[in-house]
Amino acid sequence: MNTFLQQLRARATQGFVRTIIFPEAQDERVVAAAAILREENIVRPLFVGTSQDAARIRELGFDCAQIEEERANELEHILADARSSKIGTKDELTSDAARLLAHDPLFYAMYLLRLDSGDGLVAGAVRPTADVVRAGLWLIGKAAGIRTVSSSFYMVLPSFRGTASEEVLSFADCAVVPAPTAEQLADIAIAAARAREKIVGDEPRVALLSYSTKGSGGDDSSIAVVRSALQIVRKRRPEIIIDGELQVDTALIQSIANRKDPDGFLAGLANVLIFPSLDAANIAYKLVAHLVPGAQALGPLLQGMAKPMSDLSRGASVQDIVSIATMVASQASKRD
Repeated sequence: MNTFLQQLRARATQGFVRTIIFPEAQDERVVAAAAILREENIVRPLFVGTSQDAARIRELGFDCAQIEEERANELEHILADARSSKIGTKDELTSDAARLLAHDPLFYAMYLLRLDSGDGLVAGAVRPTADVVRAGLWLIGKAAGIRTVSSSFYMVLPSFRGTASEEVLSFADCAVVPAPTAEQLADIAIAAARAREKIVGDEPRVALLSYSTKGSGGDDSSIAVVRSALQIVRKRRPEIIIDGELQVDTALIQSIANRKDPDGFLAGLANVLIFPSLDAANIAYKLVAHLVPGAQALGPLLQGMAKPMSDLSRGASVQDIVSIATMVASQASKRD
C-alpha cells in the first residue's frame, strides 16, 4: 500500500469506524469492495436496496437498509417540497415522479445520509454523475458558502519531481461543470484547495491551467476566463497559493517554470491543477491514469456538498472503490 493510502486509512479510522452508505447493492464490484472494507475494519458498509436486494446482502453478512414505505412516503413529500418552486416549468417534479424517486435506492440512500444514518456515501458505479449530483443537491445540499458543486480526482503517481515517495496531484473539475465561467472556475479552485487540505494534508499550490503561460497565447476568451478566475480567488481567499494562466509543464516542472515564468508564485511545484473545461480535465486524468505506469486515479470526489460523498467512475475497479470509500470516510467529522 502506498504512503498516501496508508495516511488516508489512519484518518478514516481515527476515533471510530465510519458508516459509509452504498446504494448500488446489485453491483458485484461494490459488494466485493465492501467485503474488503469490512474485513480490514476501514468502514462499516451500509447497503440500501429493495427487499430482494436486502435478503441477498444480509445473507453475505452486511447491514442493509431496506426501502420502507413509511420512510419512502416521507421522502416523497421532501422531494416534492424541494422542487415546489419548479411547478409549471419544464423542471417540475410530478407526484408520480416523486413517488418513483422515493423508492429509488440512490435517493433513499441520500435521504438516510441526510438523517445521519451514515457518515458518507459512495455511488456512481452504475449511476451516471448527473443522477448522483442531482440526488445530493436535492437532499443534502451545498456546504455553507459554496455556490458551485464540482469534483476532484486524486492522481497518485510515481515521483517525478525527486520526492522520496509517490506524488499526489489534485485534478479538477473532471466530472460536473462542462464549461465553467470565471466565477465557477474560482469556486472550483477554492473547493479543490480546501478538499486537498483535508484529504492529503499538505499545503495546496493551485495552478489555473491554460494553453497559454502569462500571455504567451494572446488574449483569447478562454484565457480571459482563467485570468478573471485568478483575480476572484485572490480577492476571496488571499491566503491560497495560486497562479495562472499556466501551461501544465510550467505548473509542474521547475526547470520549465524557471524559463517560462521566472517570477511566478508556484515555481513548477503545483499540486492542484484546475482545468479550464470538463473536456480538458476528463481527458487529462484518463490519459495519465492509463499511460503512466503505476498511476492510480481516485475519484471523483464531489466538492462543495454538505456531507462527504463520491461519484465513482463507472469503470472503477474493486480496489478503486475501496480507496474512494476510505477517502470519503477520511472526510467525515469526528463524533462527540
